[in-house]
Amino acid sequence: MSGNPPRPTDAELELLTVLWSRGPSTVRDVHETIARRRPTQYTTVLKQMQIMAAKGLVRRDEKQRAHVYEAARPREWMERQLAGDILQRAFNGSASRLMVGALSARKTSRKELAELRKLLDAYERGTP
Repeated sequence: MSGNPPRPTDAELELLTVLWSRGPSTVRDVHETIARRRPTQYTTVLKQMQIMAAKGLVRRDEKQRAHVYEAARPREWMERQLAGDILQRAFNGSASRLMVGALSARKTSRKELAELRKLLDAYERGTP
């Protein structure tokens, strides 16, 4: 894929999250998943996915009668893009300020803090 797709809106991110968890899905599948959480119209989901395809956020397989959509990029790629964007826009490029902001936004469990320490240690050693 050439170029990067634009930053998704909150509504687009909700649809991408469904696609990442379900894998390639029809509009009906995505609509049913979202409708379990909140009221939504099928046609709204369809139109939104068509717009997302035009933007390059999803790909559509037109081989079957029911079009199947899939996320154009993996979740991890999108998370890195969003994190980098918020890092620059809100924290002036400061990873430490981003981390403090994230940790102070809500209570963090001891388990999650231990995972963060491991990640930081691995990053410092140069291993993923």
